[in-house]
Amino acid sequence: MSGLRGFAGEEQPSAEALAACRWHGPHPQALAAPLELSGEKPREAAEALGLHTVGDLLEHLPRDRREARTVAGLCPGDQATVAVEVRAISSRPVRRRGMRPLVEATVADETGPMKATFFNQPWLVSKYPPGTRLVLHGTFEARNRFKVSSHAPTTEGVGGTGPVAHYPATEGLSSTQILALVREHLPAARAAVEPLPGRLRARHRLPDRAAALLAAHASDLDGGRRRLAFDELLLVQLDLLRRRARRGASLHAVALEPPADGGLPQRWLEELLPFTPTGDQRSAIEAVLADLARPEPMQRLLMGEVGSGKTVVALAAMLRALDHGRQAALMAPTETLAEQHFATLQALMPGEAIPAALLTGSTPAARRADVLGKLASGELGLVVGTHALIEDDVRFAALSVVVVDEQHRFGVAQRVRLDAKAGADPQLAPHVLHMTATPIPRTLALLGYGDLDVTELRELPKGRRPVHTHVASGERERERAYERIREELRAGRQAFVVCPLVAESEALQARAATAEYERLRGGEFADFRVALLHGQMKSAEKAAAMRAFAAGEADVLVATTVIEVGVDVPNATVMLVEDAERYGISQLHQLRGRVGRGEHASLCLLFGPKESERLAALAQHADGFRLAEIDLRLRGEGELTGTRQSGLPGFRWALLPEDAELLERARAAARDIVDADPSLDEPEHALLLAALRRAHGEAERLAIPA
Repeated sequence: MSGLRGFAGEEQPSAEALAACRWHGPHPQALAAPLELSGEKPREAAEALGLHTVGDLLEHLPRDRREARTVAGLCPGDQATVAVEVRAISSRPVRRRGMRPLVEATVADETGPMKATFFNQPWLVSKYPPGTRLVLHGTFEARNRFKVSSHAPTTEGVGGTGPVAHYPATEGLSSTQILALVREHLPAARAAVEPLPGRLRARHRLPDRAAALLAAHASDLDGGRRRLAFDELLLVQLDLLRRRARRGASLHAVALEPPADGGLPQRWLEELLPFTPTGDQRSAIEAVLADLARPEPMQRLLMGEVGSGKTVVALAAMLRALDHGRQAALMAPTETLAEQHFATLQALMPGEAIPAALLTGSTPAARRADVLGKLASGELGLVVGTHALIEDDVRFAALSVVVVDEQHRFGVAQRVRLDAKAGADPQLAPHVLHMTATPIPRTLALLGYGDLDVTELRELPKGRRPVHTHVASGERERERAYERIREELRAGRQAFVVCPLVAESEALQARAATAEYERLRGGEFADFRVALLHGQMKSAEKAAAMRAFAAGEADVLVATTVIEVGVDVPNATVMLVEDAERYGISQLHQLRGRVGRGEHASLCLLFGPKESERLAALAQHADGFRLAEIDLRLRGEGELTGTRQSGLPGFRWALLPEDAELLERARAAARDIVDADPSLDEPEHALLLAALRRAHGEAERLAIPA
């Protein structure tokens, strides 16, 4: 069907084309019929592959196509697929004890015969009598013999060359067997229910779903796959945009309009901020303050390059709440990060007294009681904390702005509980600014955060020095690395040494922070002050270690990734990461961002294999957004740090980043549908709504989005 090649076309269809968009075929129940298989192993294998019905089978697309060969065209050593007919077949015993008889068949196509050998399958003598047509996959060996690895009967002619579909398979059900099943049931594809309205398919020049299934198995794998991928991506975008629309319709927020004199944010930016904000920071602040002035709750993701100054934007938003006599909260995933944020805010806040407090699990009982009382009375306008902010006994008098840092580390339920702190009115919600220091490729942002407005901070503040990154391995380079660190320490600077483990493990061959701390302070850094920081230390111990390092009372901080985000020590100029291949690109980029924050040039040393593509990318690129794209290409959309935690779906047919353009088109189509019919109540959207509910379950129907 020519429509399979119409993805890139833009011409508008005729009325006749629109009228012809619905496929007329067998009854849809044909696809719901159970997939019948003989034998316990094939049935178990089909279950493992998720092939329960004929529809499941036909939506199980080939991975690729392999060229079918003729018998005459085979050479010894070739792994090949052939279509042949059985001329004779028999079994003979094998002398090795415990082995079943060997089945040998003479098979042929129009170019000639050969011997085919099947192992441990004596029943094939009766299953494949002379005259049976077969598809065989295996290895052609000397003396005109073909060692069969998988096989299946076929109804097609023999001797044909060309592409043969190769399917994802498992033990007990081979690709060739799946191919035979598909060929048996392929006519049922005509019964595929078409969920997309004809006008949408015509506008985007999409083949109908039945034609896509037929093509994917028979003639145009990529064209058929792309149509199914479009459906898959469209449903994700519809789910996200409908959640956003429902939130706007069902919830309201206090509109925080700017005072006549511009209020605290403007006065702070123009008169009190100790540095000049970047252009990106100013643009982000304008977008956030505009959101706050509306009666709909803000839902914005602030995605910033390492060191780009997200906290400045967050503080501007929180000051706007204080302008109106209301409250603001910043929630961070760890105590270390919450403490760092609190210290940063105190340094950045206007000179006039603004009541602020820190609330974590380690806050002393008396101090906690005082903070809770002032939050409930409204006396305390700004609070920074951890999960402690969402505990039941924490009540706000007038919470209007919430900043959630590293929001992918929080579960959906935790974020919803913070939303509920806005007040007794269940329809009142705070404005929420989500922040992440992990740049996210646009494809993943559309999938994981498609219900949020996204703002990027790419521009770094003036004065940030470049960080030179090197991949190191071997003892000679290690000795040189330690000497390079000592040079920096003698010049009055400081260094981080990061290890993947807290303590040594017999199961994992990697450096541990506790052992490395003891070794370094008695060895390479014996003349310097060495401190230790890891997540298993008591909160007071962690805070003391961090304070000592920030104050210059320690020269080297040996740590785990607890220092990954939020740690700001301008005097630190060296970051050494042990066993760097154990970390993802984004995590290493975050660690590297802990240095280069002062006036001195800085160095990042990554100990790991020089052949590592990830480490080489870090040595070559400093742009976190570029590194995120490389990470997506190397690891795939489902494995990037945080994506599974944030609810990013896995896909059956869509391939990312290859299908980025298809995702953009699905996003545009979803936006058009939701703008015109947010509830999908129109008759033309009935089947689309049913598909959406099947794909996303009960969560799709929630009144308030996750």
